[in-house]
Amino acid sequence: MTRQVLFIQGAGEGAYSEDKKLADSLRQALGSAYDVRYPVMPDEDDASYESWKQHVETELATLSGPLILVGHSVGASILAKCLTEMEVGQPVAGIFLISTPFWGGDGWQYEGYQKLELPKDIAARLPQDAQVFLYHSHDDEIVPFSHLALYAHLLPEATVREIDSGGHQLNNDLSMVAKDIIRLA
Repeated sequence: MTRQVLFIQGAGEGAYSEDKKLADSLRQALGSAYDVRYPVMPDEDDASYESWKQHVETELATLSGPLILVGHSVGASILAKCLTEMEVGQPVAGIFLISTPFWGGDGWQYEGYQKLELPKDIAARLPQDAQVFLYHSHDDEIVPFSHLALYAHLLPEATVREIDSGGHQLNNDLSMVAKDIIRLA
């Protein structure tokens, strides 16, 4: 049986094509036993939480579990927020958040950031039995490395992967993520 993976891209001009390298890396590292879905998210230049949430819900409705959910950058923060607000309707094996900006508190506070701010009880609101993995590179030039600790604080049961180098895109190599996904099975 093929396991289904949903990969949600980051935001900003050209993010879909840039993150496609990450999705392709994950697809290659996982092999044919996994189906990596990589949908185009609406308005990547101006990622509206409401429209992205609706798109995530639509994508989830087409998949069968146990699901593996992966998000990069703003896509990871939107995915995490969505999962606290909706019933997925099927088992989620793992949630993999890569180079994820933290909104509010000691994280980012841009205009409208409150829409992406996570509830303090996020760990209780995420799908039950889903393992959570956090990845962040020390030399991320987009999202400060300090955001990883903010997520780790809210998600004390998460597996935290500090990466020495690779920047925001982790050198377009998600083999570490793939190894963690394969270990779930």
